[in-house]
Amino acid sequence: MRKLLSVAAVALAIPASASAQTAETIIDRAVAAYARLSSMRAEFRQTLTNPITGTTQTTSGELIRRKPNLMNITFSNGDRVAADGSTLWVYLPSSVPGQVIRVPYTGGNAGSVDPADQFLNAPRSRYTVTAAGSATVAGRATKILNLVPRRRNDAVTRAKMWIDDRDYSLRQLEVESANGLKRSIVITRFTANPQIDRSRFRFNVPRGAKVVDQNTIGAAF
Repeated sequence: MRKLLSVAAVALAIPASASAQTAETIIDRAVAAYARLSSMRAEFRQTLTNPITGTTQTTSGELIRRKPNLMNITFSNGDRVAADGSTLWVYLPSSVPGQVIRVPYTGGNAGSVDPADQFLNAPRSRYTVTAAGSATVAGRATKILNLVPRRRNDAVTRAKMWIDDRDYSLRQLEVESANGLKRSIVITRFTANPQIDRSRFRFNVPRGAKVVDQNTIGAAF
């Protein structure tokens, strides 16, 4: 009997494994891990599927950020988004050649261009989060979470996140909008808190491009 009681006591003392965690616990730890990043670098692969046109486009790229208000996203197709500390520059030659959008930027509107910020900034106040199993992404064990907006949202009707079992970083993201457009982003390599020179965030307007000033911007991609 004493042996049985000792075994039971040890079992109770062992923390719950990742598989036993609730969806709320996982998302809260992902939010905390994201908040601890002073800088980050992520290589990714993005696939856009448009059911209206019946087309699918896949690009790769790199996203770097440095708090509080520096960001740069470069795509293999030549598109780029850069935040230099006061201004957000959006240059999409693949779809709108010869135009650069300029928007005042302090970091508060990061969710419009950085998917991680969109879903890891107070997500439980805006989404109902439920567990959806496990999977391996780029060799990393993850837990899958479903997110459904608490209020009607034309920009996002549903989302799915793959959260790393070990460091709670975002490893994959799928987002679907009301018009059926689907975006899938897979993080192929992630570095937390790297040293990034400020020059990496500088944007030079391409020669001949027209600069269009806007006060706000919707989702860039």
